[in-house]
Amino acid sequence: MVDYLANTEINSQRIAAVESCFGASGQPLALPGRVLLGEGVLTKECRKKAKPRIFFLFNDILVYGSIVLNKRKYHSQHIIPLEEVTLEPLPETLQAKNRWMIKTAKKSFVVSAASTTERQEWISHIEECVRRQLLATGRQPSTEHAAPWIPDKATDICMRCTQTRFSALTRRHHCRKCGFVVCAECSRERFLLPRLSPKPLRVCSLCYRELAARKQEEEEEEQGAGSPGQPAYLAGAVCGASSGDDDDSDEDKEGSGDGDWPSRVEFYASGVSWSSFHS
Repeated sequence: MVDYLANTEINSQRIAAVESCFGASGQPLALPGRVLLGEGVLTKECRKKAKPRIFFLFNDILVYGSIVLNKRKYHSQHIIPLEEVTLEPLPETLQAKNRWMIKTAKKSFVVSAASTTERQEWISHIEECVRRQLLATGRQPSTEHAAPWIPDKATDICMRCTQTRFSALTRRHHCRKCGFVVCAECSRERFLLPRLSPKPLRVCSLCYRELAARKQEEEEEEQGAGSPGQPAYLAGAVCGASSGDDDDSDEDKEGSGDGDWPSRVEFYASGVSWSSFHS
C-alpha cells in the first residue's frame, strides 16, 4: 500500500485531475487521508452489451464512470465504499476471459481486464484495500449481495415461464431480486427491497412468492398468527401491470453519450496496458 502518499502534493494533483474529468456532475473526491492507488479501463458487462468504463481505485472507495473522451472527460460517476465490496473471480471460457464480479448489497456486476496480469493486479489491490477498510472500521465482510443482472442477449425467452419469446414488441424485464430476464406477465408484482430502493421494485413471480412468504413468517413470529384485512407482508408491495418507470437500468442511462468506442477485440488489440497502479 502507499499510505505515505496521503496528503502529498502528487496525490492531490492526481485526485484533482480525476475530479476535473468528471466535472460538475461528479462528487468531490478529495478527503484527508484518501489516496488514489490506481486507475484503468475495464470492460463492464451491462444489461444490453459490454462497455468500456474508467475505474479509479482509492484506499477507501472504488469510483467508475462512462468515458466520453479518455483522460479528459467522464460522466455518470458511481462511488462504491470498499468496506461493502466482495470480489468473486469467474471461470475462463473461450468467449469470456479475465473476468470477475464486484458484489455489494445494492449492486453487483461483472468486469473484465485486458490481460490475466491486469486482472490479478486489480483483484489483489482491491482485496487488500477492502481488508484494510474492514480492519479500520471494525465491520464484518458483507454476506448479502444484490444479484447481478443477466444480460439481455443471454436469452431469447423468459427465464421463468420459458414460453414467452422476446421480440421488438415483447420487451425484456429484469427481476430486482434474482436478476433473471423475464417477460412482463412474469414480473407484474412489486416488492419493497430496502437495501436496493426506498420504493417497491419489479420482481418475478417466483421471487415475489418467496419474499412474501418470508415476510409473513417474520410478521407472524413477531405479532402472532394473522390479523384482519390485508396481510402485513403485503405492506409496500404493489401488484398489477408495470408502469414502466423502472425498466431502464443505470447501465442504459449511463451509456447515453458514450464515446464511439470500438469492439472489445479492437479495444484491447494494441497490447498497451490500460491499468496503472501508483507507488
